[in-house]
Amino acid sequence: MTATLDPLDVAAAKQGAGTKPTAIVIGAGFGGIALAIRLQSMGFATTIIDNRDKPGGRAYVYEEAGFKFDGGPTVITDPDCLRELWTLTGRNMDDYVTLLPVDPFYRLQWEDGDTLDYWASQDTLETEIEARNPDDVTGYRRFLAYSQELYREGYEKLGTTAFLKMRQMFQAAPQLIRLRADKSVYSMVSKFVKNDRVRQLLSFQSLLVGGNPFKTSSIYALIHALERKGGVWFAKGGTGALIDGMIRLFEDMGGTLRLSTEITDIHTDGDRVTGVEAADGWSLTADLVASNADVVHTYKQLLRGHDRGKSYGNRLAKKSHSMSLFVLYFGLKTTHPEMKHHIILLGQRYRELIAEIFGKGRKLPDDFSLYLHAPCVTDPSMAPDGCSSYYVLSPVPHLGHADVDWDNVGPQYADKILDYLEQHAIPNLRRDLVVQKTLTPFGFRDEMNTHHGSAFSIEPILTQSAWFRPHNRDDVLDNMYIVGAGTHPGAGVPGVVGAAKATAGVVADDFQESLKQIA
Repeated sequence: MTATLDPLDVAAAKQGAGTKPTAIVIGAGFGGIALAIRLQSMGFATTIIDNRDKPGGRAYVYEEAGFKFDGGPTVITDPDCLRELWTLTGRNMDDYVTLLPVDPFYRLQWEDGDTLDYWASQDTLETEIEARNPDDVTGYRRFLAYSQELYREGYEKLGTTAFLKMRQMFQAAPQLIRLRADKSVYSMVSKFVKNDRVRQLLSFQSLLVGGNPFKTSSIYALIHALERKGGVWFAKGGTGALIDGMIRLFEDMGGTLRLSTEITDIHTDGDRVTGVEAADGWSLTADLVASNADVVHTYKQLLRGHDRGKSYGNRLAKKSHSMSLFVLYFGLKTTHPEMKHHIILLGQRYRELIAEIFGKGRKLPDDFSLYLHAPCVTDPSMAPDGCSSYYVLSPVPHLGHADVDWDNVGPQYADKILDYLEQHAIPNLRRDLVVQKTLTPFGFRDEMNTHHGSAFSIEPILTQSAWFRPHNRDDVLDNMYIVGAGTHPGAGVPGVVGAAKATAGVVADDFQESLKQIA
């Protein structure tokens, strides 16, 4: 009988000879790149592999006729969590990317023409609230204090902690119970303020991480404190410029990026992963593999050759997943400097519409609320001279909840959105329209391999948070790691960058002896 050499023995032999341990990161999204930077800085020879022709994942950049469109994340909060990636490598983030402040953070606008601007200035914001209900100023201050306590407990203490053991949940439970994590964001906001539109102002942010404000744990109300503390920013040149800066940092450190490579298999030997194989037959071995891909895709497809992949993938597929998105990118041959950078256009329904988006009615709602991104307000370089680029997204049910044929429905839905924007936000839009492109739930499913076309992975409800989310290191395959929206702490740029820090901490513990040999 031929003996099989344990991969750890191989790794030890290599390291004994002075060779760095090796790591593969599948997926070049924010979380994957952040983890790769951390692994490379630890001493791993790290390779990022992505199926698309450019890095970014959901932050992919589309370009057409001189217009530049950020594919996904456009709101940068907590810039310090990003800056830390450069600091740990002895470099300066400002040498790679420029962040521009956005103020107001957002404008909320209703169909009756009423607007509420969410300003960086605390005094100005409170003036906006006072105009709607003077009594809500005191209530808002109490909510801010509550949000700040959530931020300390949920973000600073737990946001970069990998919940690998149930006892960690028990240790965190008393504080979470005290802060009423069992309540929803909206219900807790409602305890502090009475005006319905102020309630919407303080609760809509959970939608930006894939959560229903009427179901998502109130722990996510910490987003308000996060924004108040760190501000809201936009990368000069677009969010894609931030991705490019992170990739340049990674490559300056000696890391390797491989694009246009569709990974189809994560290979295993017993209960250890050994490497990956691509659709064209290319393969690479490594001492560890980390996946920034969708968690269901990672287990059901990439790890389908192992019992763990089959069983756990099926369990993950049955969990509650976040909504999908319909995104319309468009460019105009004129500018609108009077607009705000981030605009939330709210329809006549709020609670009822959100219930339909997250429900199982198998129907696309007739109405919508929209997020309109107008980056040229802050950075005119996102479009040709005298022009302006935009994207507008509409939260829609994922494909498991609404069996919509987006190939046929998509063009009609886009027209409906353009008509709405012309009426409520951008006069003469149709006259000035130059280019347009759409991303539907089919795109999230087929281009990004997300389960049901979900835009934010597993829904952030209490019973799917912390230890109850897929763990940063797999429970069975002990050198298989997870990063990104599907693991702890969840979606959003600070979330996935925090997940990278949590996962890197586990890797550092697991490989501490190996890393000492190359220190």
